[in-house]
Amino acid sequence: MTKKSRRKFTGGFKAKVVLEVLKERSTIEELAKKYELHPTQINKWKREAAAKLAGAFDFDVQVSNSEDQEAQMEKLYAQIGQLKVENDFLKKSCGEVISLP
Repeated sequence: MTKKSRRKFTGGFKAKVVLEVLKERSTIEELAKKYELHPTQINKWKREAAAKLAGAFDFDVQVSNSEDQEAQMEKLYAQIGQLKVENDFLKKSCGEVISLP
């Protein structure tokens, strides 16, 4: 007896199915037959899309997140530079006493 592997669906395919559900031109059962899916799966994708849809319009949150990320990146690059200088200094000072490979 062979084991049937699960199908994996891309985000684009899920979005296509959900958009057809939202258009309401066909019932969920008809779409389930068309795409060979279970109606419960389509309803799950529809709920997920509805939950994430509100976040698509939160532009202020996205802008502040990108500004926070830029500030954090600058801070991290400064820290990397400082650590590199310290590392070079320690290599020079320890290299005189102990030869490093």
